[in-house]
Amino acid sequence: MRIQTLHRTAVVALLAGSLGLAGCSAGAPATDGDASAAPADLDHVKIQLDFQVRGLHSVFFVGKEMGFFEDAGIAVDSITPGKSSGETLQVVSSLTDTIGVADLPTLVLNRSKGVPVKAVAAINQYSPMAMCSLKDKLQLKSPQDLKGHSISVQAAGSTYLFTKSLLAVNDIPEDALTYLTVNPPYESYLLTGQVDVVPCYKDAELTILAEHAGGEDKLSVLDGAKWGYEAYGTGIFASDAFISEHPDTIAKFAKGFAKSLQYVIDNPEKAAEITAASSPELSGNVALYQAQIAADIADSFTSPTTDAHGLGAMSDEQWKATIDLLAAQGQITTTPSVDDVRDDTFIAEAHTD
Repeated sequence: MRIQTLHRTAVVALLAGSLGLAGCSAGAPATDGDASAAPADLDHVKIQLDFQVRGLHSVFFVGKEMGFFEDAGIAVDSITPGKSSGETLQVVSSLTDTIGVADLPTLVLNRSKGVPVKAVAAINQYSPMAMCSLKDKLQLKSPQDLKGHSISVQAAGSTYLFTKSLLAVNDIPEDALTYLTVNPPYESYLLTGQVDVVPCYKDAELTILAEHAGGEDKLSVLDGAKWGYEAYGTGIFASDAFISEHPDTIAKFAKGFAKSLQYVIDNPEKAAEITAASSPELSGNVALYQAQIAADIADSFTSPTTDAHGLGAMSDEQWKATIDLLAAQGQITTTPSVDDVRDDTFIAEAHTD
């Protein structure tokens, strides 16, 4: 495998800043609540995101602003952006006051390495990951078209896990591509011609790329789910210790989450406005968040499982498919069971009322 390290030039940094994805610096709270102002009988939690704020995260801002979490007995003290799913999983694994947001296949990978975390709800019922290129330079009709091209990766990130899985399931050797190690966001590297392909979320980077490339028709998109990447997308999780020590808090959070997600689906424009209003740095992102939420509503918030059991519900079948996908490709050497990686009792309870 040929891996190079690509550093940002001034123009790339400037372009990345103009893309509007960041909104706020990773690691800085996107929103802070006044814990002293919250009713004393509420359970206090923090939310650690997997990345910088995107439309998918609107469920948490909506739940806080509209009072769905408070109605369920939860005070959200902060919502903090992250750098990657892998890092968020590591950070949250030892905490007993923080709900994490992460790519669920990446959770399986970390759990197989002994990281004590479990998913408690699925946001994306299907992975929204894809490969994206500029159509006038490279058309992606099948994964075989990736051969011989350069791609941006972050070795510890969910997009790298996706890339390796997509190649493996389509019998493409990893050294058929050139990997350039970069820090996300990836879009600028594609738009400035430094790489030929970027792994992208259809509900995040794709909308940004389309805006800056002159429209989605200027892009070539290879949907991972249509080429063998059958896995969950993003979900919410907690440490084993948090789940064990504060099950009532997790149950309350799940109830607030379910109501918040329904509101986002029913009111996507308002959800985008609430998310953008959560921080001055995000205020110009209303249209972006609307597009990203629309992509999630169209492709991944719902499934036959949620139709039968409610939003956020998880099925043994989809979890087994996610685990088996990683195990078959050698991504994990120790294969966890479904019960090792998820606890669906809380989201199930959230829909019993």
